[in-house]
Amino acid sequence: MTSAKDPALQLARRLRSLRTQRWPGVRITQEQLGQAFDVSVPLISSWERKTDPVVPPPHRLEAYATFFATSRSVDDQQFQLLSHLTEDEQEERDSLLAELIELRDNAVDGPAAGSTTALTDNLWRFPLDEDITIVCSELPKRRLDLLPGADPEDPDYVELYQYSDLDSLLELHGHIRAMNPGNNVHVRPGSSTLTPDEYSSHLVLLGGVDWNQVTDEVLRRIELPIRQVARAEDADEGGFEVVEKGKVIKTFRPELRTVDERQVLDVDVAHFYRSRNPFNRKRTVTMCNGTHSRGVLGAVRALTDVRFRDRNNAHVQSRLATHDTLSILSRVEVLLKGQVATPDWTKSDQLLHEWTA
Repeated sequence: MTSAKDPALQLARRLRSLRTQRWPGVRITQEQLGQAFDVSVPLISSWERKTDPVVPPPHRLEAYATFFATSRSVDDQQFQLLSHLTEDEQEERDSLLAELIELRDNAVDGPAAGSTTALTDNLWRFPLDEDITIVCSELPKRRLDLLPGADPEDPDYVELYQYSDLDSLLELHGHIRAMNPGNNVHVRPGSSTLTPDEYSSHLVLLGGVDWNQVTDEVLRRIELPIRQVARAEDADEGGFEVVEKGKVIKTFRPELRTVDERQVLDVDVAHFYRSRNPFNRKRTVTMCNGTHSRGVLGAVRALTDVRFRDRNNAHVQSRLATHDTLSILSRVEVLLKGQVATPDWTKSDQLLHEWTA
């Protein structure tokens, strides 16, 4: 017997109430809803039943949210899913969909990390008492040897010198600690052997496959149509490729110019990726990467910069409300003295490529 507090039953009850009580005076039968959704009546019934209800897949909840976002769905005798919504209707749809997806997540496996429950107001806020492991790229030996204090036997040894992207690490570590004061936050180098507990924590990866072996380890276990162009030498151009059916269909590269015989970076390419952790589906993996270090910082600041993080976070949440995985490639403008202009993912000229799964 299904308990009244069972999450699956709560979802079924909500779906039933939408059909029977959403608009007073409007009667919607299971048959009419099935016709609008192009599914069978028994399937609609299985989602609504009061004992052992079936949990609908996310794309069916998208249909519910779209249909019940506007009474225009029932204006005609033949009820239908509308393909175009007004701005107000779209906001109602997004709100309703977030509610239904949260109920579904609870029904499937509890409030899983990566669900809307874990993303209530900030993508970097994680459930209490769940460990977070930040894995950083490391400087190659040819660069590390140039730094005073990088030798462990040096009296002025600084352990953090081994990491690249220190500005990204400082920015993100402080933000994650502020958002999660009750969580353990660990920092590990990308060449280290992470413990099984660390692999199965919330993984945050800074930097790409060139200098972060853990990033490479994760990428081999996920499906992602984005491939980073390796930079074997500092002078290599690099970039990111979009791949479909094994073929490169588009390449995004940084923009450089020559000043006094030196290459100066004007625009970098940033890659942000979020999904469930392949080592533990109740935890997340988040990647902040770039062709150069400026791209890494741009990917980080997109969700930490107080002027942009709310809109970018809302953009991400709207995608993750219906998908487990999100990948974003964006432009990162590099200003004087290497300063980074935070990318706005809601602007089409800065959002180069977006993919969900």
